[in-house]
This record gives sequence, C-alpha cells and structure tokens, in this order.
Amino acid sequence: MDRRAEQLLFAPDEAEVRRLHRCWPWLVALGVGIIITGLVAVAYSVATTLTTVLVFGVVLLVGGVIQVVSAFLARSWRGFFVTALVGVLHVLVGVLMVEHPLRAAAILTLVLAVAFLAGGTARLLYAATHAFPGRGWMVFNGVITLILGLSIWREWPEASLWVIGLFVGIDLAFSGWSWVMLGLALKAVGGSTPTATQTPAASAA
Repeated sequence: MDRRAEQLLFAPDEAEVRRLHRCWPWLVALGVGIIITGLVAVAYSVATTLTTVLVFGVVLLVGGVIQVVSAFLARSWRGFFVTALVGVLHVLVGVLMVEHPLRAAAILTLVLAVAFLAGGTARLLYAATHAFPGRGWMVFNGVITLILGLSIWREWPEASLWVIGLFVGIDLAFSGWSWVMLGLALKAVGGSTPTATQTPAASAA
C-alpha cells in the first residue's frame, strides 16, 4: 500500500470533525455549568445528600412498580416469582428512602465506609503479596481509600449528612472538567484539520 492510499484509508472523517468542531463552545459551556453545579453541591452538601437520597428512592420506587407490573403481565414466564419479589423489594426500599431520607443517608454512608475500608484493605493486601509494575500507585490508592473509609467510619452517623452530597459534587465537578477538556480538544483538532481542497495538494506535494 502506497503512502497516498494509506492516508486516504486512515484519514479521519473530516465532515464529522468539522461538525463537532462547531459544537465545541457548547461543550465547554456545558462543562462549566456542570462544574458550577458540582461546586454548589459541595457547598450545600447536606441539601445535596437529601436530594440524592430522595431521587434514588423515587427511582427505586418507580422501577420496582414497573418490574412488578411487568412480572404480572408475563405470569407464564418461568422467572415470574423472582422478578415480582425483586420488584416488591425495590418498592419497599424506595418507599423507606423517600419517607426516611436521613436514615437512608446514614445507611448508605455506612455502606460507603465499609466499601472504602474493604477496597483499601484489598488493594494493600494484593500489593503486598504480588510484584507488578505500578505497585506503588496501588499502595497509594489503597492507603487513601482506607483513610477515607476510616474517616467516614469515625464520623458516622454525623458524616451521613454531608458525605454523599460531597462525593456527588466532586463527581459532578470532575465530569464537567472532562467536558471542558473535550470541547477544547475538539477546538484544537478542528482548527488543525485540513480542508478538502488542501488535502490533495498536500498529498501531491
């Protein structure tokens, strides 16, 4: 395969790049908006925690109702009993989360602390018993995760008022930052993409 054919085969879709390039300001604006939302969520972590628990409870409630209805509509299905039982459990958990958001936040925070403790311990044990490239980073990750778990555990149940909202806000901030970086990358790529009239000339040269 000669160089010209190789360029034509592996050339990016210029029309798609141009289309996305025109959208880069909107992507950056979306990212900035998500970052601001994340910072507000961190600043008002208590309200964010309660809102997150309520939304999660409503999602479980609605999903459970849909699952129960679907199970009864397909009563002849072999998995009817299990599907209906799971749907009922989702409904019950959703109702409890909506009616008692503070208790639900406390339970979720405790589960989060246990998950951090278990995850950090597992990473440290694996790094201590296996030799592999980048083991130091796994040790660092395990230590940080373990410290987070211990901090949440020691501050529980008071920490349940703000931990979930804090993590949601941080996640939103990082998500918004990724959108900003994507928009800036599309701006740079779109600006450097050759036009259709320039490509043959560059290839001929």
